Amino acid sequence: MELTITPKAEKFIARMIRFNGGTPAHGFRLVVSPGGCSGLSSEFTVEAGPLTGDQAIEASGVKLFLPAESRILLEGATIDFKDTPLESGLTFITKQAGNCGCSSSGDHSHGDHSGPATVSISSIQRKH
Repeated sequence: MELTITPKAEKFIARMIRFNGGTPAHGFRLVVSPGGCSGLSSEFTVEAGPLTGDQAIEASGVKLFLPAESRILLEGATIDFKDTPLESGLTFITKQAGNCGCSSSGDHSHGDHSGPATVSISSIQRKH
């Protein structure tokens, strides 16, 4: 699988694992599915190991656990982390993310419309 994780995203993922009591054996389970205005929606948790159907992938120094659908949607993607006064979260840059399903103004009928899909930090849920 081809997947790029930027240093900012790597730092964020490592922090989430550490803050959720993870050890070096733990990984970041990322579930990405079609939906949302950006074209993708996602959820993530820190897990001790991959769940049934997950594939463990080590990229840029972090361990990801990705279900089959997430692997398909993230093939060739770049995962970045954005932290601005207006938004903060993981950003996925893929060709699929540019295919927005919601209405918008402007002509989107020509060219490559790749763009970022963002996961807000507020969507993080701590496992008990």
